[in-house]
Amino acid sequence: MIEDSDNDPPKLYGNPMRNISTLLCFTTVVLASPYVHTCMAQTWKRHTIDSSDRLAGKRGADGVRLLDVNGDGLLDITTGWEEGGAVVIYLNPGAEEVRQRWPSVTVASVRGVEDAVSVDLDRDGVVDVVSCAEGKINNVFIHWAPKTPSDYLQPESWKSEAFPKSAGRRWMFAMPMDMNRDGRLDLVIGSKNNNAMIGWLENPVNSRDAAEWKLHSLAKASWIMSIQSVDLNRDSFPDILYSDRFGKQAGIYWLKNPGDSSAKWERQLIGGKDKQVMFLTSGKLSEEDSTPTIMCATLNGELLCCKAGSTGKWEETVLPLPFGLKAGKGVAIADVNGDGRPDIVTTAEAQREPPDMIAVAWKENGINGWVDHAISDQRGRKFDRLEMLDLDGDGDLDLITCEEVHDLGVFWYENPTR
Repeated sequence: MIEDSDNDPPKLYGNPMRNISTLLCFTTVVLASPYVHTCMAQTWKRHTIDSSDRLAGKRGADGVRLLDVNGDGLLDITTGWEEGGAVVIYLNPGAEEVRQRWPSVTVASVRGVEDAVSVDLDRDGVVDVVSCAEGKINNVFIHWAPKTPSDYLQPESWKSEAFPKSAGRRWMFAMPMDMNRDGRLDLVIGSKNNNAMIGWLENPVNSRDAAEWKLHSLAKASWIMSIQSVDLNRDSFPDILYSDRFGKQAGIYWLKNPGDSSAKWERQLIGGKDKQVMFLTSGKLSEEDSTPTIMCATLNGELLCCKAGSTGKWEETVLPLPFGLKAGKGVAIADVNGDGRPDIVTTAEAQREPPDMIAVAWKENGINGWVDHAISDQRGRKFDRLEMLDLDGDGDLDLITCEEVHDLGVFWYENPTR
């Protein structure tokens, strides 16, 4: 077993973890705030999936996206290494071997790759990869997977090409979605800086003809950080939820699905106006919620919680990031300790903070308020998107993420609850 953390082995808690962890930590109560409890809890053990390798182009791991690419029922990871240019798939080896390095394949080298996501674009039953690049090479790329399953982990079997209609913009994020309901997955994409936009590439009848993919604009933008597909108005049509980080467009937005492939997608501001909004998520913070809460981390230390009121108008409340962190990055809503109440998990860019700051943490949804718990130790300075998934099969949710500056690579934190 490969254990990559310098932490002590995690102690196993029974179900009430809350009472035990309270005995192990220091609690500060701030009476003026409804979010009253902060707590330095035990850190989680970190297991490396893949570490930085300059010779292999693996520098600056920048995001994790999940999909079962080989049909074994386990969610695999796709990551772009921005500084090195490697676009890599990691195959989930299953609970018995998940603490070891994962089998992987570098499907392409794309200079300045900002995002990578797995998707079967040509409907041949084999999962391909789409990557977004910004910098000196500004384009969206498709990496076609080999037809033969035994060749999937062979780098030379993959074929890459750019979508010509996407050239000239600094692309930040891609989300597969059937925009025109023709049965073919299109690509919703967002860019930053000059001529920035959120738009979509239309999948043609011959998906393999990259030149035939048409680019459609949805809205002007400044710096797209995150895109999700969520049915926000419960009309059975998936809408587009996204965060725009800078400029006049800064905020969290909803593009309403018109239900008609020829109609316009109307944009509505949800919250976070004029704030540096980063990655977002949606979910319910209590069992009584009938609608999801949109939650987004910001670079000024806020967690924005946006919820549609009874009149349909969005109401925004603010939570502080754990431990007073200022440079928020990723966020997830998940029941971390198995008590039935959804908690909040966050990552941050701790290189903007004192060196002893904890960059990965969670806010426990306690009976009497929010309680802050550490997940990471002080190692790592620029974390990214995160995913919550039970990797070791013990019934609690572990955390998958990556780190870009201190070369921690792609890894997961083992939840000590069980």
